[in-house]
Amino acid sequence: MPQRRLRSLDAFRGLTIAAMVLVNNPGTWAAVYAPLTHARWHGLTPTDVIFPFFLFIVGVAIPLSRPTVGRVLRRAAIIFALGLVLNGLPRFDWATIRIPGVLQRIAVCYLVAALLFLTTGWRTQAIVTAALLLGYWGAMTLVPVPGYGRGNLGPEGNLAAWLDRAVLGPHIWRAARVYDPEGILSTVPAVATTLLGVLTGRWAQSARPPRVITGGLALAGALGAVLGAAWGVWFPVNKALWTSSYAVLTAGLALLVFAACYWATEVRGWRRWAAPFVVLGVNALALFFLSTLVAHVLTLIRVGNITLHTLIFERVFVPWASPINASLAYAAAYVLVWWGAMWLLYRAGVRLRA
Repeated sequence: MPQRRLRSLDAFRGLTIAAMVLVNNPGTWAAVYAPLTHARWHGLTPTDVIFPFFLFIVGVAIPLSRPTVGRVLRRAAIIFALGLVLNGLPRFDWATIRIPGVLQRIAVCYLVAALLFLTTGWRTQAIVTAALLLGYWGAMTLVPVPGYGRGNLGPEGNLAAWLDRAVLGPHIWRAARVYDPEGILSTVPAVATTLLGVLTGRWAQSARPPRVITGGLALAGALGAVLGAAWGVWFPVNKALWTSSYAVLTAGLALLVFAACYWATEVRGWRRWAAPFVVLGVNALALFFLSTLVAHVLTLIRVGNITLHTLIFERVFVPWASPINASLAYAAAYVLVWWGAMWLLYRAGVRLRA
């Protein structure tokens, strides 16, 4: 029997997807504020927490929705296929199409975490989570990479990058060429991120008083953030590698944000602040897919010698702001346009499900 929806979780999901759309769609990549870009390699920026937040939320939602095996398999397959659609447009060159991607990682992490939830108890899930994080740490630092040795955590010489090149060949991220940020081995700790969400969802749906639940979320979040940061001394925090320290640190931060949302809505009953984010949160995956698709289409349509994206940016935003502020204004406007579209769906009671 499905559990009641947590408005706090919908708000957290909506806040996260709004941030994802914002950072993915600047007016120009040549002018972006530093917090709205990823760390060059090791390190953490606000942008680097968005994807793990989303995977964490995917995990939290699993115990609350209580899916069946059939639904899990179907949903994972659809999400993975939608990711391939985004990667393949407009030509679908199957010889070079990128196989990994954001939606593909979501699909795999959801599949593994949901099946574990349906077939094991919380202790097994906690043990698997720890094993994935510790095993990944050991593999990345102890397994020698041909031509690079062991313990190399650079973009080209690390084990995850070598495995992506060896297995996927031309089907990896073209922007980097030597590694894929959503590659094969780095999906292992991303599954752990999702499982940490599953354990959180179990806690959130328990019969404990809301204040106790909030306190537990906040305490676990603080411990996770400290542990992840400390682990980063030996295994640097790195989004592209999804290092174990990064997984624990970002899960801790996600717990703190979720605790704040839960306290505000479920404990204090403050619901108005959440309304704009709930509009986005109930159709988050659809919003990501559609906003990414339309953004891509805007770069394919040409008006004279420039793309439609560039035309809109230069005609509407550049004349009245500095390049970096015009770029941010374009991204913010893009989020608002999609908020309007999602509000229409929300008012009509439409929930787009995979």
